[in-house]
Amino acid sequence: MSRAAGRKSAARETAVRAASLRAELAQHDFRYYVLDDPQVPDAEYDRLMAKLRALEAADPTLIAPDSPTQRVAGAVGAGFASVAHGVAMLSLDNAFTDEDVAAFDRRVRERLETESDVDYCAEPKLDGLAVSVRFEAGLLTLAATRGDGTTGEDISANLRTIRSIPLRLARQASGKGRGQSPPPAVLEVRGEVYLPFAGFQKLNAAAAANGERLFVNPRNAAAGSLRQLDARITARRPLEAFFYGVGAWSGTPEPDSQVALLAQLQAWGLRTNPEARVVKGAAECLAFYRELSAKRAALPYQIDGVVYKVNQRSAQLALGQVSRAPRWAIAHKFPADEALTVMREVDFQVGRTGVLTPVARLEPVLVGGASVSNATLHNMDEIERKDVRCGDTVIVRRAGDVIPEVVGVVLERRPRGARPVRLPAQCPVCGAPVQRLAGEAAARCTAGFNCAAQLRESLLHFAARRALDIEGLGDKLVDQLVERALVKSPADLYALSLEQLMSLPRMGEKSAANVLAALQASKDTTLARLLFALGIHDVGETTAAALAAHFGSLGALLEADSAQFLVVPDVGPVIAASLQAFFASEANRAQLERLRQAGLHWPEGPARERTSGALDGLSIVLTGTLTGMSRGQATSALQALGARVSSAVSKKTDYVVAGADAGSKLARAEELGVTVLDTDGLAQLLRGGRPATQSKS
Repeated sequence: MSRAAGRKSAARETAVRAASLRAELAQHDFRYYVLDDPQVPDAEYDRLMAKLRALEAADPTLIAPDSPTQRVAGAVGAGFASVAHGVAMLSLDNAFTDEDVAAFDRRVRERLETESDVDYCAEPKLDGLAVSVRFEAGLLTLAATRGDGTTGEDISANLRTIRSIPLRLARQASGKGRGQSPPPAVLEVRGEVYLPFAGFQKLNAAAAANGERLFVNPRNAAAGSLRQLDARITARRPLEAFFYGVGAWSGTPEPDSQVALLAQLQAWGLRTNPEARVVKGAAECLAFYRELSAKRAALPYQIDGVVYKVNQRSAQLALGQVSRAPRWAIAHKFPADEALTVMREVDFQVGRTGVLTPVARLEPVLVGGASVSNATLHNMDEIERKDVRCGDTVIVRRAGDVIPEVVGVVLERRPRGARPVRLPAQCPVCGAPVQRLAGEAAARCTAGFNCAAQLRESLLHFAARRALDIEGLGDKLVDQLVERALVKSPADLYALSLEQLMSLPRMGEKSAANVLAALQASKDTTLARLLFALGIHDVGETTAAALAAHFGSLGALLEADSAQFLVVPDVGPVIAASLQAFFASEANRAQLERLRQAGLHWPEGPARERTSGALDGLSIVLTGTLTGMSRGQATSALQALGARVSSAVSKKTDYVVAGADAGSKLARAEELGVTVLDTDGLAQLLRGGRPATQSKS
């Protein structure tokens, strides 16, 4: 083949790749904007767009009028009237690295012909649905989605249901005695409609209760909520909005800076994000980015990055725009917390209680700034619900330090021969039968301590800081003790000798002596710590403390039945059954006796006597920071009066005592109409009184 023919062949192949990318991106736009059913995460879309831009940059003749690089992504969906925006709603170019931000800042300074640091307004990048809202003479007259940037969908009826968006703008006081100054005759404001995390969880909980499809994320839920043909459905969704810019503006002068614009919008009653502030130069932009990244998990709404805008409006006009994006702004995206990869296999890990947890083995992929090659699939019910198969292209999510999980499958990419996941009949560690009880999602190995995996996890739990607190007994040492069969139960730990420990790799005399000293120190413990350390199914630290306080002695626990367990705070039928089964087991009783003979000592006494039964039968939940006492002190005082102090709010809860910074429990109480008390109400309870409805929400 001649050199010219080779060049023509390569050009044809490049053109085919560009056309294929255009078609794939158009399909993703349709699913995202029209069907509200995205099939790939944003990071995958950005990757495809970047590939297309690179091809077009290398060969501009490939740029087609319908290329998604030449317009704002989106399309007008059926069922809504079309709306032409007075001023186009532009997209933003993306920055993914510090170098990208530095390059953006350099371009800005070069075009403005300045060597000084530029002032930027840095704002969170909301992850919701972009909207344009038109006010005429202060009255809301029209609302539209972004659509393709020039034409959107009329969602006026739906947007009017969002209570945080005013139907009439407030008149701002001039501040100099000139009375009230009205908004412009025509004002198009741009913002983002979103669903707060609390509202998203509530929405999905209701959908699950009704057997309906769950929303994938808050952004998807917000888009689906705003594009309901029946505005009454939208009205039932707890949507919110922040505003950050303007389009058409006529009648009064515009503010001279981005921060002044935000202040003006806020004064007219349009919510702006409180995190926004002015920063100077690229260095302060990056500092803001890192600060907001650290704060991200604590925010009540979803963000996916930071937007930097040149602060001075005159500079924005001087910089201008390209066909689809302004030159004076850029979005600095956080590392993607979702990505696509291929699931090769599924292994099953065995935990402390014998539960088999399916773990996806993935082709490594960067998610949330870290390489991920394993992700949890939770249980077989989740695998069956999501229809995950070996060989599938899957969506992997990672948020902060949370264990990565497989959240969905891209069915369009399923290969022939993709293999369904099967629950093993035998434990993958010890070969014992696996049991899955009817009505339970969990499947369990039946071997107990005879399974090395269960023994290992049980020993680590027994030695944990909040249990027996055996310093030095970590993963590596426990692995060696189990592999060499030196320890077959927690009681065996106290029979270890210096010689046995010194025989282990990398274990010298001093290290071995330290472990023995830690074991000796752990013998002086409490009944609550012991109960938690035993690893009884469903018995956590709080429940263990409640059991110890109620029964007072191990002997009383050994003799108790289900009915007696049920009167203990936080103990319901499931935990009562676990307790009865544990203490009825001869093997467990023998283990407790061996621990006693090994020298473990825990103070014992009679069951706690109540000072009175003034609060008998009351179910109380504490939340937030209390004034004048800790929640532990309040719990003990309430229990002494006969109240049951629970950790969860339900319809059976009589009172929720809410201190400062109360969270989801307060919201749940308000949702269920449970009486909420403040610290004065708590004081009345502790005096033996029963407050009337103090605040029934």
